[in-house]
Amino acid sequence: MTRQGNFKRRVRARAAKTGQSYTTALRHFRRTPGDDEMPKTKTLRLATARTTLRQDPRDAGLLRDSGQEIRRLMRDAYAAGARLVVFPEGATCSPHKRVMSADPNLVGPADWSLVDWAVLREELDRIADLAKELGLWTVLGSVHRLTPPHRPHNSLYVLSDKGEVITRYDERMLSNTKVSFMYTPGAAPVTFEVDGVRIGLALGMEAHFPELFQEYERLDVDAVLYATAAPTAVFATEAQSHAATNSFWVGYASDVCSGVISPDGEWVARTDDGPLAVADLDGNAENLARPWRRTARGGIYELHIIRDDPRSAARTGF
Repeated sequence: MTRQGNFKRRVRARAAKTGQSYTTALRHFRRTPGDDEMPKTKTLRLATARTTLRQDPRDAGLLRDSGQEIRRLMRDAYAAGARLVVFPEGATCSPHKRVMSADPNLVGPADWSLVDWAVLREELDRIADLAKELGLWTVLGSVHRLTPPHRPHNSLYVLSDKGEVITRYDERMLSNTKVSFMYTPGAAPVTFEVDGVRIGLALGMEAHFPELFQEYERLDVDAVLYATAAPTAVFATEAQSHAATNSFWVGYASDVCSGVISPDGEWVARTDDGPLAVADLDGNAENLARPWRRTARGGIYELHIIRDDPRSAARTGF
């Protein structure tokens, strides 16, 4: 028996003896000199934050309030042992369509010159500095400015534990108002990794589009971080469905409710009345549903379909 096989046998033996899952039994073992090498694990403590919805980016005071709130919750997430924290869509500011409209009496083309871009950038820089100070991966929603006259993206910035913007996700499936008057849509899925855990990103109203989450399943993510400013609980219910049907974790962040959803579609942590929910994502747990669904979608049923049985073809009798 190989060393790896011997190690697995020991883990399985402990699981059988204690009634623990394989993953829980695995955590009992630690590397010591002369011991078998423990396989690398993929675990991540995730914090999801619920923040105040602020909708006027012309107001420097509101932008600063958002920045202060984000940094306070980053410190709380760090104190809770989180490795990564995700904030809602537009955590720095989620501009209201009437506030941004060139004609405030109508919903029309947005005038992005109204935004206090300098203050927004100052707050983003302070958030990045704190991410570096804490060693905390941070994902937050903000408007991403493009070269005029192009409209900005509605985006999620991914800040590493070194305070660097390592990638950015731009909302692809925009609402009618957003695409007609406010934003430039994004064009591609985005993934990144933290401690071996592969993560995808979704934003805004994209819970209504299951094909985006199916795309991330094909990209082999362990989790999707979904940030929204949705006014109802329907988006959270949809997020549960996407977690269950694709068998991955979902970190859900909004101004109404935030939390962590397991690959079974169950809430394992929710903000309820508080601003922060924290849970450990286990990327090692065996999930038989996910590979089976891939097999099922690959045409496995074709071999079993009977096309020449009249009792199968006739649909008008018992």
